[in-house]
Amino acid sequence: MNPLPTILLLSLYELGHQPHGLASPRAHLAQAGLPAHAVDLSVEPFPTEIAARADFVGISVPMHTALRLGVSAARRIRALNPRAKICFYGLYAALNEPYLRETGLADHILAGEYEASLLEWLQPAFTSHESRITHHALHPHPSYLLPLRASLPALSSYAHLLCDDTAYVAGYTETTRGCLHTCTHCPVVPVYGGRFFAIPVETVLADIRQQVEMGAEHITFGDPDFLNGPTHALRIARALHAEFPGLTFDFTTKVEHILQHRALFPEFRALGALFVISAFESLSTETLIRLRKGHTPAELDTALNILHAADLPVQPTFVAFTPWTTLDDYLKMLNWVRTRGVVNYVPVVQYAIRLLIPPKSELLTDPDTARWLGPLDPENFSYTWAHPDPRMDTLYQEISALAERMAEQFADTDPCTAFEAIERVAYALAGQAAPPRLGRAHLLPPPPRLTEDWFC
Repeated sequence: MNPLPTILLLSLYELGHQPHGLASPRAHLAQAGLPAHAVDLSVEPFPTEIAARADFVGISVPMHTALRLGVSAARRIRALNPRAKICFYGLYAALNEPYLRETGLADHILAGEYEASLLEWLQPAFTSHESRITHHALHPHPSYLLPLRASLPALSSYAHLLCDDTAYVAGYTETTRGCLHTCTHCPVVPVYGGRFFAIPVETVLADIRQQVEMGAEHITFGDPDFLNGPTHALRIARALHAEFPGLTFDFTTKVEHILQHRALFPEFRALGALFVISAFESLSTETLIRLRKGHTPAELDTALNILHAADLPVQPTFVAFTPWTTLDDYLKMLNWVRTRGVVNYVPVVQYAIRLLIPPKSELLTDPDTARWLGPLDPENFSYTWAHPDPRMDTLYQEISALAERMAEQFADTDPCTAFEAIERVAYALAGQAAPPRLGRAHLLPPPPRLTEDWFC
């Protein structure tokens, strides 16, 4: 019998969380009797010795940033070990399959519920040492095992919860995969097509339990939308609180779901929810329609009021720059943040988020792409686009440079000072005087947050 080949799994970046993209496939491999080395390059050095002798390398790419870093890792592996078979798995692997295959970086591509398909790809090699180059997309009957977190870097190596000037160790888990909704700019949509799968409550609780044993004092539920299955979410929150009454959590949900399930938020707060992340996206009606968000600018206030009544701060996310967002729209966004007193709620990076249009994006079917869409830039995994108003592209360059400088000084950046600096740039470009200094006494206080801000 041939010896077991060497399997290496790599994670590049998962928003500062211990990588679920390593822990979940490792569990499936281990159940099949296939040991794997797992390395998180966001906090660990490149495993040169293992990579040089690996037979199979899996690279987890759930987000755009991870794919950029993953391509660099794959090139390094190819140089070290040309015979290794490389599989990219995750949302951005499927979206960028042609580039990954044509460059010779990927022998195999997986997305969606990839764990079972990963086993299907690997298992023939354990008798023949020859891999099958087939494509499995969304496995029709996914199974979920307890993620295998043993030997991964300690939770203390990752993003912490900041609450009342104190840092707490944070864990991460998922209660669902996929999403019911079909927002046109979302990378989940081309892979899942409006479907989602619920992970069994017992599996989710077991994962939380093992992370509490590892020191977690707070849990992030990383679902694309925690309230795709509101009853499922409530069961999990109730079970979490019953077993760990002092454990807090945060989750992500749509504005549409905040309005639809407003009665649930006081209970979520009582069960330990500290804050909510929600894709507010824009103060432009046209932009919200184009992105198929399912809410209006006016409903942002309703959502804010619902969460405020439940004592749940919201961290709004924005797509500040799109082909349809005018300079006036951008100023409306800044004015909304100022007048609602939520300056402390919005991370600086959110003012610099530019619409990303990956291959297979639903936005490519927009009826007027000829006005703004440029060619695919395969090495940057996105289509280029230019705003019809050149001032908006200038504003993006200036705001992104400002946000990057402030991010480098994270601990020393005062949100109010940063916000006022962004206002000065935007209003100057519009030929208008910037608003007066913020009256800080009227702002809502800094909410609980993670030390790693959300972006894509």
